[in-house]
Amino acid sequence: MSIPIGPGTGAEAQPAWPALAWEERPWRSTLPPELLSRSAREELARPYRAAVTPTIADIDVRLPRQTATAAEDASAVIRDFDAEAAGDVAPFAAILLRSESASSSQIENLTSGAKQIALAELGEESRRNATQIVGNVHAMQAALALSESIDADALLAMHRALLQDTEPGLAGRWRQEQVWIGGGGYSPHRATFVAPHPDRVPAAIDDLVAFTRRDDVPPLIHAGLAHAQFETIHPFPDGNGRTGRALIHALLRRRRLTRSLTVPVSAGLLVDTGAYFDALTAYRAGDPAPIVDALAAATHDAVVNGRVLLADLRAIRAEWTSDLKARADSSAWPLLDLVLRQPVVHTALVQRELGISHTNAMRAIERLVAAGALGEVGGRRRSVLWQSTQVLSALDRFAARAGRRALGEV
Repeated sequence: MSIPIGPGTGAEAQPAWPALAWEERPWRSTLPPELLSRSAREELARPYRAAVTPTIADIDVRLPRQTATAAEDASAVIRDFDAEAAGDVAPFAAILLRSESASSSQIENLTSGAKQIALAELGEESRRNATQIVGNVHAMQAALALSESIDADALLAMHRALLQDTEPGLAGRWRQEQVWIGGGGYSPHRATFVAPHPDRVPAAIDDLVAFTRRDDVPPLIHAGLAHAQFETIHPFPDGNGRTGRALIHALLRRRRLTRSLTVPVSAGLLVDTGAYFDALTAYRAGDPAPIVDALAAATHDAVVNGRVLLADLRAIRAEWTSDLKARADSSAWPLLDLVLRQPVVHTALVQRELGISHTNAMRAIERLVAAGALGEVGGRRRSVLWQSTQVLSALDRFAARAGRRALGEV
């Protein structure tokens, strides 16, 4: 049994989500013919089939009752989690956003430890993975900042924030080339999925944007379907998965399902990435339920993991508060919350964030060192840094609990 959601819910409503259509396109190979076998030349001379996404701006959303119920239950879990941490939102919102960004990157095979990510945020780490994860943090921040007005420019801004430091030539631009998943690297003929031709991307994005502006579809369902449509359009040559998962959070914020925090949904998706990729495939075949089911299941896993992380961090802060010897007006107290959200610091950061002098920044740092909250980072030849081993360990434990059970592509 399925239930209709949105306009047109009578007998005339569509019975199913439309599957992709396909069109033939000519392929122009750039490979020298003399390097190819005859069969390869014949294959490359044939047209290939590219996806054509259905329009969804005004589509009737019909889902199995079980899926709709699962989405409703997961939505309640998100609201509760958001409310639970509201009193601690200043440091914890930043921590959860960074954790979600790291988990989303891990789905794309980009992994890095919490310390390397924190160093990259300070400009002290040049490892590519850490830098790319910081780019994803920026994309998530852009997504939330632009959540009230999700349009084509907002999507481009998210992508620009994601890749401007690592792939500036690609950042914030729709793709101008054909992309595909699987198969050979030199043509789409044997691909498992061929995204729409680039000349179809702008219109498909406009249709998606119109869909995101609806208010008649429950928020979690809305976010899951918009994400799957975005991934199917695949509007960028790189960074589609991370931008598409940032879109989930932009929609959850626009629809007020989240108000304070970023629920680390990607950490939940890591529990079973195979189911996630299979759900995207099912969506393209005309079945929208699996992607909503995957997002709902990921929500439960993410909130459990997020609650453990917040409990760890609260315990760490309580220990620091007990051990810190400082006057009530000392800069050491706000520095505690700064270290929770930025577990590696230098004096310039402390000065800027707390609005204090270098001398007072050093005094505050020294008090946290005395309380066991900070320790100097060893092995540095240039800048002097301090780190919270406790916070970094808590973040690494969060990532380990999420794990990555299966590999795949988006």
